Amino acid sequence: MPSIPTDYEERVYAGVLGKIIGVYLGRPVEGWTYERITEELGEITDYVHDKLGVPLVVTDDDITGTFTFFRALEDSGYDPDLGSEAVGRGWLNYLIENRTILWWGGLGHSTEHTAYLRLKSGVPAPRSGSAELNGRETSEQIGAQIFIDAWAMACPGDPERAVALARTAARVSHDGEAVHAASLLAAMEAQAFVESDLDRLLDTGLSFIPRDSVIARLIADLRAWRVGEPDWRVARERLADKYGYHRYRGNVHVVPNHGLMILSLLWGDDDFSRTMSIVNTGGWDTDCNSGNIGCLMGIKVGLAGLSGTVDWRGPVADRMYLPTAEGGRAITDAVIEAGRIATAGRRMAGDDPVDPKDGARFHFEFEGAVQGFAASTDGGAGEAPAVSNVEGGSRAGRRSLRCTFDHAGGSEATRLTTPTFIPPSAIDMIGYRLLASPTLHAGQTLRAAVELAADSSGPVDVRLIIGHYTGQDTIGWQRGPAVSLDPGSRADLVWPVPETDGQPIEEVGIEVSGGATGAVHLDWLSWSGAPNVRLARPSDGGKMWRRAWIDAVDVWEARKPEAYRFSQNRGTGLISQGSLEWTDYRVDADITPWMAAAAGVAARVQGLRRYYALQLTSDNRARVVRANDDVTILADVAFEVENFRTYQLALEVSGTRIRAWIDERLLADVVDDSPRALHGGAVGLVCEEGTMGSYEVRVAPAATASEMGAPERNELEEARS
Repeated sequence: MPSIPTDYEERVYAGVLGKIIGVYLGRPVEGWTYERITEELGEITDYVHDKLGVPLVVTDDDITGTFTFFRALEDSGYDPDLGSEAVGRGWLNYLIENRTILWWGGLGHSTEHTAYLRLKSGVPAPRSGSAELNGRETSEQIGAQIFIDAWAMACPGDPERAVALARTAARVSHDGEAVHAASLLAAMEAQAFVESDLDRLLDTGLSFIPRDSVIARLIADLRAWRVGEPDWRVARERLADKYGYHRYRGNVHVVPNHGLMILSLLWGDDDFSRTMSIVNTGGWDTDCNSGNIGCLMGIKVGLAGLSGTVDWRGPVADRMYLPTAEGGRAITDAVIEAGRIATAGRRMAGDDPVDPKDGARFHFEFEGAVQGFAASTDGGAGEAPAVSNVEGGSRAGRRSLRCTFDHAGGSEATRLTTPTFIPPSAIDMIGYRLLASPTLHAGQTLRAAVELAADSSGPVDVRLIIGHYTGQDTIGWQRGPAVSLDPGSRADLVWPVPETDGQPIEEVGIEVSGGATGAVHLDWLSWSGAPNVRLARPSDGGKMWRRAWIDAVDVWEARKPEAYRFSQNRGTGLISQGSLEWTDYRVDADITPWMAAAAGVAARVQGLRRYYALQLTSDNRARVVRANDDVTILADVAFEVENFRTYQLALEVSGTRIRAWIDERLLADVVDDSPRALHGGAVGLVCEEGTMGSYEVRVAPAATASEMGAPERNELEEARS
């Protein structure tokens, strides 16, 4: 594998930015004809969401699928030789049927939905996406190239590996020309890290697909037309006539859209804004085409190439939503996702990952990165705060986030915060519902480093703050201890996050107060540790506490005494809350089986098919199981289970050790040191074919003892006997 470029992380970040900018730009006119776009909007040269009355930052299958299907590489331990079956298993783990990621358009109508149903019925990938099984019209839709960018960005300068991974992923759901288009694009994106000439990039991509393929002939035609035709609109008419939708049956065929993407590159003159204008004004599947081309151009031109007369980055502010069955990764940003891709790229190359500022979640080390942070001021008439990424203001790195404040006019405080859960503006998201778990919980320890600019007019107080939902589904605030800063001084802030009575934490940041004018620099902000939290119906009510759980069950009753009463009609359903960073902890819950094949509590949940669980079964067993695509029983004890009786279940995970209790009686103490062991994840309640209820779930750090004492050994022997 070629050596990693020195600017690799920054170029991946630029590629991720290009992807999400492209999707947000094209989403409002997705499916519009070229004629409608030009008649109603003219040439698209900037974001148009405000003209159409829709939000800019939205949930979108093109973004979520790209950064979710790629997780199969992480899940495999960064094995570059993982097969399509491994990617298919990821589909079944991260997709919640009819709710997340895909266009759920029906068998034979939506390529991805068709492939999902094949996988679910036991058809392995790549047969799940084959033309032999699904027909050419279905298997050659656009999705293969939509979801390919992350695989390519993990292979800088190595188009051969990028194409191998792209084909592996694409063939889960697609075949034929769709796979050729995805392969060509992946090769171009990987090579763009080391090559900027468009013709050479196209030649690289073409070297990986058949010369007689439709995609290859299409590109040859476009290149020939470019020689004598300066007007992209004329070329688009020729493209539509020879390769338009009327020539390719099915929904959103790849050929016309791939043609428009290549056209925008050839007539875009290496200019990001010009290229994005052409690909979006050209119509058809605008957000898909624009997202792919935005990623390629981002890699090719870098962060500098994303700037210009149009402010592409400011309105986006790095924000992304990835709603999947792994809810702790739903609220994210371009910096975080770029870091995960770059880590994969370095792991496959045998390098150590780069973790700016000791792995801080918010580190601001890329020029212009704000990671969703925005500022607001309480009271007063001072100037509105401005947020910018600047050089300096950091001891841990090169850059920081600068926030101005003007309290001389009577302002009480300025807050600089970023979302950690569904923000109020996204509660009623258009299109795809935003399923998410909070990334921050009570009991975890918040840390940040701050500095007061030397030219500030006087001292201020700075503190950590959290905003959480209330019973009115508005935001209430809790504040950490204040630290006084003089101009030019800095401080490290530390604060254990307090309880919020079950209400989810929606945002986190710092607050500046005091009658001065100036600027504060946020060097970095992060948190760590297991939570210490009670998850139950809050005393003041509201609805967002329910939204904090990833709901993957058939029915979850809202108006019942228990906070959690749900039913699963077939198979296994679960609700989960937490994140992959939770490693060692204990989860306790009251569990009442109503009529269920199995009911219980789960730990280290990593989606629908990966978790540990303590279950009570209808055949009078108590079991500790590991689900990791398939299910392994780690402990199995005879236990009389009564319907409608409430049991207190507890499951503790600490390193490789797993302990389970029922009604405070130790049931199992096992070690899972197998290659399929799970090392972190959320908590959950799990039900198999039936109904169960629970009033509350508690999560706390795991016990520190590493050895089992004599009383525990006696309890365990009793349970086993």
